[in-house]
Amino acid sequence: MRPGAGSATPNPTSEDDMTTSIDRTADRELKARHRALWASGDYPAVAAELISQLGPELVRASGVRPGQRVLDVAAGSGNAAVPAAALGADVTASDLTPELFDAGRRMAAERGVDVAWVEADAEALPFPDGSFDVVLSCVGAMFAPRHQTVADELLRVTRSGGTIGMINWTPQGFIGNLFRTMAPYAPPPPPGASPPPLWGDEEHVRALLGDRVTALEMHRRSVRMDHCTEPAEFREYWKRNYGPTIAVYRFNADRPERVADLDRDFLQFLTTWAAPDGTGWEAEYLLVTAQKA
Repeated sequence: MRPGAGSATPNPTSEDDMTTSIDRTADRELKARHRALWASGDYPAVAAELISQLGPELVRASGVRPGQRVLDVAAGSGNAAVPAAALGADVTASDLTPELFDAGRRMAAERGVDVAWVEADAEALPFPDGSFDVVLSCVGAMFAPRHQTVADELLRVTRSGGTIGMINWTPQGFIGNLFRTMAPYAPPPPPGASPPPLWGDEEHVRALLGDRVTALEMHRRSVRMDHCTEPAEFREYWKRNYGPTIAVYRFNADRPERVADLDRDFLQFLTTWAAPDGTGWEAEYLLVTAQKA
């Protein structure tokens, strides 16, 4: 009998190999769900209509200069990548969801700049060590489930002495409370996943980056979201455009009473969080800059 063609020799695959294979399959399925989540709705509209000023702010705070090699991680439609390219930097925009790139390419063309668009997982960036002078992420990489893995990757692809710049939503701010409002209606998070807004906590960021960075600076700021004026109108905006909100509503779609409860809680949250003058909503974020040691 030919070896391997049904012989009685022991299976050479170890239990560890099988576990690794299962883990890899689960990871691929998780990333496929994340890609579908962010491809749903219209995230480019959210980026342009609610937070367009955050990308340019991050680029300024990170000191991007002409000729620098810049990577925008979880770039979406290029909220930071395009402003960096407009300064003359050599920019690569990476994201797990390439469906968002079309809007980014249009924005880059309107600005007359070139950006390289690369499909990539923030937890496994396809770039060599020390490839970039500046590595940015504007409310993007924070949504990858394994925070330490993301931090390790951001540091790995940054050259020694290079800059890491991030803008992350805070746990206490508008987006942190939006996720807290949706949490009772959402599916359970995958094993080992950390809540995205933890990236907006100073101590969490210090623990992730450790002694591998110097000149770490963190500042809490806020952006006013005033695209809509009424809480009910703003709720429908999130339901129509924002992937995580769409996913939670889809998860409850076959339970009308749960959808009604979510609608109620969502509206109460937006009513409570409206600015005192009634003209919008203040969303707090953490601006992070550091140099790789």
